[in-house]
Parts: sequence; structure tokens; C-alpha cells
Amino acid sequence: AKGLAHSPKVKVSRGCKLYPRGQIRIHTRCLRFVRLSTYSTGTMAARPEVTVYGTDGSVTSTVALPAVFKAPIRTDVVSFVHTNIAKNRRQPYAVNESAGHQHSAESWGTGRAVSRIPRISGGGTNRSGQGAFGNMCRKGRMFAPTKVWRRWHRRVNKNQRRYATASALAASALPALVEARGHTVSQLPQVPLVIANDVQSLEKTKQAVSVLKAVGAYDDVEKCQASKQLRTGKGKWRNRRHTMRRGPLVCYKQDTGLVKAFRNLPGVELCPVSSLNLLQLAPGGHVGRFIVWTEDAFKSLDALFGSETAPADESLKKRRAAPYVMPRHKMLNADVARLINSDEVQSVVRAVRPGSKRRTAKKNPLTNLQQLFKMNPYAKVAKRQATVYAAARQAIKAAAKKK
Repeated sequence: AKGLAHSPKVKVSRGCKLYPRGQIRIHTRCLRFVRLSTYSTGTMAARPEVTVYGTDGSVTSTVALPAVFKAPIRTDVVSFVHTNIAKNRRQPYAVNESAGHQHSAESWGTGRAVSRIPRISGGGTNRSGQGAFGNMCRKGRMFAPTKVWRRWHRRVNKNQRRYATASALAASALPALVEARGHTVSQLPQVPLVIANDVQSLEKTKQAVSVLKAVGAYDDVEKCQASKQLRTGKGKWRNRRHTMRRGPLVCYKQDTGLVKAFRNLPGVELCPVSSLNLLQLAPGGHVGRFIVWTEDAFKSLDALFGSETAPADESLKKRRAAPYVMPRHKMLNADVARLINSDEVQSVVRAVRPGSKRRTAKKNPLTNLQQLFKMNPYAKVAKRQATVYAAARQAIKAAAKKK
């Protein structure tokens, strides 16, 4: 099958569907199962190979899958880091410091049967005597006027940022998550998609289009182009008039014309592998971005993030404080039921005790009739006699009233 024939193995949990072409549709509520459903120990040792495609779509070579694609997919870490680092692009805003206070106003005080809000002084106009300054007044200031010295930026730990980046990269290698994010990847030969280094020397947009069509990635670009529409709200007046979906992210090692060729395609973004940005790898905090790699950029991931046996290359770090070791899975097998029912676990657990009695809740006989009858069988007779006696008394009284 053409679809995803060379992709890393993905464990399909409940709620997911495997189609004949090899593509996987996954329900949103099943995304939490995918975090631990990556490679087993044997697969990690095998280091699966990824096919490299030329600019004409033909197979040129193969490269080993970098270890970062087997990192734990922690969507909670990605969401936390994305929320905080996205705040660092904000610009301070505030209302004018004197807004709402540019009046000559003073309170009339007490004794005039009006509120003590400051009032516009003077006369000869309907503005005089109107309330001013307060947030409840017409033309008054807002409540708690905004200030530019708010805490706009957030500091995020370096290790958390690296963990989130590694998780976002690992999610980009799972076709289920890439398609669940909304990308069109049904025509791709594999995920992750790696193209030969010749693509870095392209300078014309029509050449970039032909390359994307050759490898089956242009469908996602067309989806972005069709999604362009006017923004709702006031943002359309503030230099962000249109909205559009995100398309492929082209990750390269060296720019020798690549940026000029791809930058004008709708939805396409570019990023050097030395400056991977979580805001691009997981837009909105949602993992599964469709990434198109150049061969050199793909090979350099092991040096940037390290492997299962070696830390990251110290010479590539900006601050060389300590060696960086890639995060590891807390569980290699997420099938807990299979672990519990395995022979190794069942051979050491205690056997089920036969004849165990289940404790029942103690019931109050003063409020529970069945418990009262169980403790005192005569209580049922006594209550019945009391009911008959009361009915007879009522009949005698009713007969006496008729007389």
C-alpha cells in the first residue's frame, strides 16, 4: 500500500480505525492512549530506517530514525510550555493614564439628595452637574485601568522546553496524530517525510510546488489555501484580516534559496533545525504538526537531542552547563491488563481466597422495618394488630357522629 508504507509502527487502541490504505483515523478521546503506545524495547534497539525521497519523488536512500522520535509524547507538558512561551510575544497595552479624568469635577457633598459622585462644575449646558470620574458614569474611566507594567512574560524551565520540543517531534512521526490534527497526509509515502538535500537549493516557488506534488504533500497546501476566510470580530481591522489553517512545516539545515522558494506558499512555514520552535511544532498546543525534513536536518536531530545511549552534542548548545539526556518512557508497554495477566506476575501474586464473606452494612432496626422484623418477628404481628385496632376505633367514632 502506498499510504504510510514506511512509517514507524503505531499501536491502534480502542476507538481507532485502520483503513486498507494504511492510514489511521483516531478518535480524539483515544489520543491519551497513544502517549505510551510507541516503540517496544526490541523496536528501539532495531532503529528503523526512513526512506529519503528526491525532488522528483523517487527513492534515493535511507536514514536511521533519530531517537527523538521515540520520546514520550507528553501532551500536558506541551500544552503547559506552549501556553507560557506564547505569552512572550505579547506587546504591552493600556488605556491613557488620564482617560476619564479630564474634567473639572467635584462632589456636591451631602444634604442635596444626590449621590456623592464627583459632578461636572459650571452651568449653561446639560453636561454640568453630570457624574464624572467613576466607572459607573458616562464618560468616566474604566474600572481598574490597565497598566503597561503588568507581568506580560513568563519564564519556562529549559528542561521543560526541551521536553515539550522532543514530545512534539515524536508526535509528528505518528500518522494518526498528524491526521487527527487536521493535516491531509493520505497521499504521503511515509511519515516522517524526508527529502534529499537538493531541495535546499531551490529558488523558485513553482519548483517548490512541483516537489511537494511529487511527494504527495501538496494536498495539505491546497487545504490551507481553501481555508482562507475573513476573520470574525474586530481583528479584521487590525492588520490581521484573514485566517488560514496551518500547513506543512519545512525544516532545513542550510538555506541556499529554500526560504525564497517556499515562503509564499499558503500555510507553509519554514524553520531551521537548529532553532526548532514549539509554537511551530505544536500550534495551539496541539501535537502532530506535519513536518517536511531535509536529509541533513533529519540526520542532525541525534546530535541536537541525543540518543538512547549518548547525550546531545555539547558543541551545539548555547549554554553548556550539563549534558542533555533525552527523556525516557515511564512505561514501555501500556497494556496494563496484559502485564497483570502475564505468567511472571501471576506466578507471584496471592491466589484468590475461597469462601470469603462480604461484609454488609449495619442497618438500624428503628428505621428499617425489614431489619426490625428479622430481629423481632413478633413486631410484625404487633404492628398489624395496632393497625386493625386503630381502624376499629375510627369506625366507632364515625358511627357515633352519625347518631
